[in-house]
Amino acid sequence: MDLLRSLPLGLYLEEPTTWLHKLDPRVKLGWLMSFLFAPILANPSSRIALSVLLILITLTARIPLRVWRQQMVWLLILSVFVFFLSAVAPDGMAVSYQPRRPADEMAFVNPQPGSGGAGERGSGGVGERGSGGVGEWGSGGVGEQKNFLSAIANLKSQGYSYIVLKQGPITITRRSLDLAIRVSTLLFTLIYSTNLYLLTTAPEEITAGIESLMRPLRRFNWPVTEIVLTLTLSLRFIPLVLEEVQNLVRSVWTRAINWKKLGLRRAIRLWMTIAERLLKNLLLRADQIASAMKVRGFTSPDRHRVEWSQLRLRKSDWLAMATLAVFWGVRLIWGNGEL
Repeated sequence: MDLLRSLPLGLYLEEPTTWLHKLDPRVKLGWLMSFLFAPILANPSSRIALSVLLILITLTARIPLRVWRQQMVWLLILSVFVFFLSAVAPDGMAVSYQPRRPADEMAFVNPQPGSGGAGERGSGGVGERGSGGVGEWGSGGVGEQKNFLSAIANLKSQGYSYIVLKQGPITITRRSLDLAIRVSTLLFTLIYSTNLYLLTTAPEEITAGIESLMRPLRRFNWPVTEIVLTLTLSLRFIPLVLEEVQNLVRSVWTRAINWKKLGLRRAIRLWMTIAERLLKNLLLRADQIASAMKVRGFTSPDRHRVEWSQLRLRKSDWLAMATLAVFWGVRLIWGNGEL
């Protein structure tokens, strides 16, 4: 098993160079933030459109199939599983709430006749409506009840049905279907958009773009350079983590351990030992990186800085920003959902 090939999370694809590679990292960061914030308060159709748009961007960029095939397949399987699980789960609309007041509240109040005190609130008040559950109405809400029933009758005459599918114990309602679309598309958009950004943008370009955007914060004495350096090291550290996990998994497989004979306690001890070894190896790698930086004179980010690349906006970047403005215009006009 090769985790660096089968699960290339956070890795940069150097070749082939696609049109996504040539875009400015600041523009791609703007698109990434748009994909992360656009699903907020969006209707189900716009959420599905965002997922389809991500797939179309991947196909038009002509990223090799070996790179994104396996991770997209597993992510789609996970999203479909979450969709069906959320769709068949109860939507919470038929929950009967426990009343806050006792049913014989009048016996505790002992009202005076004609006083209009707290005891007379039961006729058409909040207490009587709440004590009977969601479907009961007080005597003061007869007109509201008639309007509600007439609206339901009109919807039924138009072919409206709250229950979309009912087959045995499986019941799918409109609310559960809407919730399933929201959760599954949000999971796919969140994970795949971030992975696509890391796949087509070098870590040095990411940090250079973030440093350029955070440059005004230096007036408030923010350690922008230190933050950017830490981010660069963390992005470079992701492949090392995958490599250490891969080596430990291979070492366990080569020993042909019989997990059934170990039992639960011994298996837990063995996995704790593996986790401890993984932590030690990662700390050793971090110490080696720190020693290498000290030897090369990295005493502080301000004294020893490396200019990774010169960021310049090209025609393709301006076209991408104009497309982003159109994207948000369409999202705000037709993609808003109900609050």
